[in-house]
Amino acid sequence: MTTRLIINADDYGRTPEISRGIRHAHLHGMVTSSTCMMNMPSVAADIKIAQKETPRLGLGVHLVLTAGKPLLPAEKVPGLTRANGSFLSQETLIEKAAGLDPSIIKQEWRAQVDAFIAAAGYKPTHLDSHHHSSYFTASIFKAMLELAHEYDLPIRLPIAHEQNQLPKDEPDYSADELDQFGPRLLEKFQPRSPDALFTTFYDQGATRAEFLRILRLFLPNSCFEIMCHPGFVDEAFARESGYAFQRQAELEILTDPALRKEVDRLGIKLISFAEL
Repeated sequence: MTTRLIINADDYGRTPEISRGIRHAHLHGMVTSSTCMMNMPSVAADIKIAQKETPRLGLGVHLVLTAGKPLLPAEKVPGLTRANGSFLSQETLIEKAAGLDPSIIKQEWRAQVDAFIAAAGYKPTHLDSHHHSSYFTASIFKAMLELAHEYDLPIRLPIAHEQNQLPKDEPDYSADELDQFGPRLLEKFQPRSPDALFTTFYDQGATRAEFLRILRLFLPNSCFEIMCHPGFVDEAFARESGYAFQRQAELEILTDPALRKEVDRLGIKLISFAEL
């Protein structure tokens, strides 16, 4: 019985340096998978580089509603943008989420998936979402699940192991509702996914000790995902993001040979979403 592990690096394409760091974490460490922010300026070029330099790195789509601008014209995504054409902030999206039209969100997300296919020449390995926005309401999660079904793609689970909620850094938008609609919609659509998601390897929790603790929670003959955010960071990105140089700390841990030896010693097989 084999325990399988996906280590997924979010935010591929956010900047060229973050993308380079993710590729480094794959080539010299344990990252097996990443998800692309298809509305970022460098992402198509970064995908081409990944296809050349890291062909075994799984690439999915990081569905975006809270960073940059939509791929569709602003008039086609009413309610999703600010006056300057950018997506709403995370906090504003949470406030307005219940009143948003899920069909409009689904159209924008379909454009993001199609942009990946156009850039890569094949389907993404899976879907997840920036700031976990696909899990904010039942109707938004249903839109994600419909897309996953349409393109026959796995997804990231909406509820993290141990926490019964999204990561602690995320605003509390309605964890109780997620506990209700998440399992119900998963049962209805039955998407492929790992058996559990671990989100605690983040910020102050991104330590060698926490990584080892997570490994010891795995069960035989199961599949798990660890979410992570490694990357190289330049000063320009550090000025605009609250999660910047922490990415380089994650990168150092995820490329630690001693941790990789422990993964191997425990008989854990590293895979991507493509192998689900």
